[in-house]
Amino acid sequence: MATTLLSDANIRLERALKYVHISADASERLKFPKASLKVSIPVRMDNGDLRVFEGYRVRYDDTRGPTKGGIRFHPGVTMDEVQSLAFWMTFKCAALSLPFGGAKGGITLNPKELSKFELERLSRGYIDAIADFIGPDVDIPAPDVYTNPMIMGWMMDQYSIIRRKLSPAVITGKPLGMGGSQGRDTATGTGAFYVLGAMMRKFNRVPQDTTIAVQGFGNAGSIIARLLFDAGYRVVAVSDSQGGVYCPQGLDIPSLQQFKASTRSVKAVYCKGTVCNLVDNQEAITNEELLTLDVDILIPAALENQITEANAANVQARFIFEVANGPISSGGDRILEANGVYVFPDILVNAGGVTVSYFEWVQNRSGLYWSESEVNQRLQTKIVEEAESIWRLSQNLDIPMRTAAYVHALERLEEAHSARGTRDYYVS
Repeated sequence: MATTLLSDANIRLERALKYVHISADASERLKFPKASLKVSIPVRMDNGDLRVFEGYRVRYDDTRGPTKGGIRFHPGVTMDEVQSLAFWMTFKCAALSLPFGGAKGGITLNPKELSKFELERLSRGYIDAIADFIGPDVDIPAPDVYTNPMIMGWMMDQYSIIRRKLSPAVITGKPLGMGGSQGRDTATGTGAFYVLGAMMRKFNRVPQDTTIAVQGFGNAGSIIARLLFDAGYRVVAVSDSQGGVYCPQGLDIPSLQQFKASTRSVKAVYCKGTVCNLVDNQEAITNEELLTLDVDILIPAALENQITEANAANVQARFIFEVANGPISSGGDRILEANGVYVFPDILVNAGGVTVSYFEWVQNRSGLYWSESEVNQRLQTKIVEEAESIWRLSQNLDIPMRTAAYVHALERLEEAHSARGTRDYYVS
């Protein structure tokens, strides 16, 4: 039987359980999502046809608070994927000590095939279908792959229409004019940049002498690439779904961002159709080739399962920072660990998004809004503090950073579960 994403994710949980004492009750409950919802969303298309899309929402664990997690629009969305992402969100929120549990949602489609009008009808239809499953004190969605502030604004507006009251705290990642937070649209990449800087200081790495490849040049990947470029790191390769570019001397990231915005493709900067126009030492590469480049740092910022048992042995980077969710399979992890590669896990590295989503939720509920500099300062303090704690745990127990992050999260989850009573309490 093929390994599902959720069963693969549970392998990481089982490994972490060896290093922390938690009750059998908590261990058992964390293996299964609390609630999973599958819905059908009928949408009237612009040409008059009716199409029905499949949507999902999973609340994995709410022991530490209302669940939190993004909504993705992607052809590969399945219930297994959404459950796995909700699992990771549970541990991410606990690792960052946020008062949330984990959730995730998605709709199976290629959003590039829909018009803006069709996307709005789909987004509002999704909320119509799951309105009773979410809420500011129950489950708070946010943007994810191929969703953005505009889509979150439609969803928040639809929920408010259903409830007959303005409910900005039900959704985070909204436009600023609808109660969004400063710094939210760049938070995932910014938080990852803070973690990378803090961890590289442990190894006395100098930015100018450090080469980096970034797989995925979307919202998170392009932001961290730009921050690294501005800090003096040598970003030598980036890619998106259509391909990538490589230059050993380093790429001009601001120019790439500009071309990406105008052409919607990194590859289009140097390629026309199928013929590549090579400029100086810049060459076109595939996503697969990028993963195996001889660089110091590899940043997977695309989708899950990019590095597996099939290609992990070919990875040459010494450090990997997971900006995407689940880009490395458990089998790939074992190979990388055996080869001495330091992997800094997604539940820490990309937690900037959910951290600033938490800030947005707090601001919506209080009515007091912060400046972008204040948001970024709070984010840096929070995420670096937790990164340092996980690093110390990793060093003290002599375990990989991923396992240490799960141990760190499990200790907080156990505290919340034990506060409700476990077998030890009832039979003692």
